[in-house]
Amino acid sequence: MNILVAEDEIGISNFLKQGLEEEHYTVTLASDGELALRLALAQHFDLLLLDWMLPKLSGIEVCRSFRKANQSTPIVFLTAKDTVQETIEGLKAGANDYIKKPFSFEELLERIKVQFRSAASENKTYTLGPIRLDIEKHQVFTHDKEVYLTHKEFSLLEYLIKNKGAVCTRNQIIKEVWNIHFDYESGVIDVFINSIRKKLGLKKEEDYIKTIRGIGYIANEI
Repeated sequence: MNILVAEDEIGISNFLKQGLEEEHYTVTLASDGELALRLALAQHFDLLLLDWMLPKLSGIEVCRSFRKANQSTPIVFLTAKDTVQETIEGLKAGANDYIKKPFSFEELLERIKVQFRSAASENKTYTLGPIRLDIEKHQVFTHDKEVYLTHKEFSLLEYLIKNKGAVCTRNQIIKEVWNIHFDYESGVIDVFINSIRKKLGLKKEEDYIKTIRGIGYIANEI
């Protein structure tokens, strides 16, 4: 899962990045509102974690602009503001939740998980170019033609598509798809990727699942 953290206090942003990455999230940092909005509109994120008082554009302005672009990604505010009116202002701007500074990392983590559970319950279908993945029915389609994948192939493709736009390292894939948390021969991933590509029957120019040599793979729109 990819999280954009927009926070101008370096100590807090580094603390959040380290803590979230230890929980196996992929984290991108932005130190001001303009950069946060630009990244949020240009890349795929599963959640935005916005500080209210950002330079250049406030968290509220980022949130409003993001929602005006018809983006539904969950947004959680980090804020020292806690009056009822300010809370209402944040929610009206399009925030899904907010947490008051100073905060417990454990509480923040649970609030993030709640947003992911809510998003997962609403979104049962994922797309990548002509590829459509139906989680609930466990079906895969390419150009509206059903493709039959094994359970592990489906899980690997699901992981890559859910993390669309982010590089998935071999270690991350082994941990999240194979649930193996120790050193393991990751060459098995290549075998599954090749099988998935072959079964999807994509044209040579339809390179939606790209190999990042020495690192892993990335699912991306062309």
